[in-house]
Amino acid sequence: MHNQKLSACTTILVGKNASIDGSTMIARNDDTFHAVAPHKFEYHQPQDNASDTTVKSWLNGFSATVPTKSFGWPGVPNVNYQEEGYYDESGINTQNVAMSATESTYGNERALANDPLVVDGLDEDCIVRMVLPYVTSAKDAVLRTGDLIAKYGSPAGNSVLFSDCNDVWYMEIVTGHHWVAQRIPDDAYAIAANRVSIQQVDFTNAIEFMWSEGIQEFVSENHLNPDQTGWNFRHIFGTDNQKDRHYNNPRVWFGQKYFNPEIVQEPEDGELPFICRTSHKISVDDLEYVLGSHYNETPYDPLQSGENDDKYRYRPIGLNRTQNSHILQIRNDVPTDLAGIMWLCLGYPTFAPYLPFYTNMNETDSSFNDTAKTFNLKDAYWLYNGLSTLVESHYSNFVQSNIDFLTKCRQQFRAHVAQTDQQAKEFKGTELTKFLTAQNQALVQQNRQQSLDYMAELMTESINLSKLTFNMDKNL
Repeated sequence: MHNQKLSACTTILVGKNASIDGSTMIARNDDTFHAVAPHKFEYHQPQDNASDTTVKSWLNGFSATVPTKSFGWPGVPNVNYQEEGYYDESGINTQNVAMSATESTYGNERALANDPLVVDGLDEDCIVRMVLPYVTSAKDAVLRTGDLIAKYGSPAGNSVLFSDCNDVWYMEIVTGHHWVAQRIPDDAYAIAANRVSIQQVDFTNAIEFMWSEGIQEFVSENHLNPDQTGWNFRHIFGTDNQKDRHYNNPRVWFGQKYFNPEIVQEPEDGELPFICRTSHKISVDDLEYVLGSHYNETPYDPLQSGENDDKYRYRPIGLNRTQNSHILQIRNDVPTDLAGIMWLCLGYPTFAPYLPFYTNMNETDSSFNDTAKTFNLKDAYWLYNGLSTLVESHYSNFVQSNIDFLTKCRQQFRAHVAQTDQQAKEFKGTELTKFLTAQNQALVQQNRQQSLDYMAELMTESINLSKLTFNMDKNL
């Protein structure tokens, strides 16, 4: 049996009119079932090969040729990919198309009995490198992914996020060959957490929905629609069980509670809406907060002091096994060659910063792309995970200093982006790419030193917090 990285992630999608600056944003926590699974951040140069290139999975029998020409793109794969698979997870290509894959999604046994998963099909480990280098729009990416699933099948339930400067799409692959994709309206946001999320599908609206060939006939012939009226994708293909109520639904509830505090809902509700709207303009800061959240300021927060029956009732969004958390932002208020920014966190998203990387780059810093398999502070992965562990070790003592540290980082990062946008006006073409790459590297080094200094403070204070201490009269 092949080793497979099982993931359990949380997704947020934001339309351009729902964001504070008119950008589209897709975001996700890449959560594995192993707390320690080193990742790196690397850049793939555009290719113009003389002959076909083949992509092969390290985990199953999947193998496929890809076009000879490709666009450049960054990815965040496993370091130990020969044993654990590629799992490139996220990136923005040179056409300003963003992709994040995947959100593990579980179809029900009724649907799977009639269209089983395909053991050697296209899975999460290879899906980004099969799609992202070859697409010029978010819709194009959905279509390419759908064509690949039709040809090769899927060995798992996977949901995939796509965006460009105009459109945000969420695609749910729920059986071996069937899927539906929904465009997030420009004025809306959506949150998904490891269960089928899409609800009513309008097959007369090809602008807002796409779907696998024959899916309506498949559902009808196999008597899969449990509703008297309508065509609810979640009801037909999804699950509604105890795991959903404790592991999945509460994460959606907390995110919607953050964006829409005026709406009263229950954490275990299986009918929480997918498409949502709020009067609050959504920022990168908001997404960082939700992705790092742990039911903050509710009875369900596992980091709160004391004990109560609800403290560990629900699975939080931010975890120690979040291997990378990312916000893929395509901006509309700057030139296209500055538009793509990948906000990347390689530590716990609760405690570590999201660094902004211009994706018009030609390489990543060695501290990101040359990650060791075992602990080494030279590496961003180990640095930010180490920092996160120190904060959590004395959470009640360190939480305020961590809030202050992250607040300072966010201010610096946003000033860096604003300044870089201005300075970039002096460059074009390859010179601009070189300039933006250098700016990325400079920010990496600046934050690396700040993080090391902060770790030193935490280490020193931890000594003072040791329980191996004893106070007695100084005269004795």
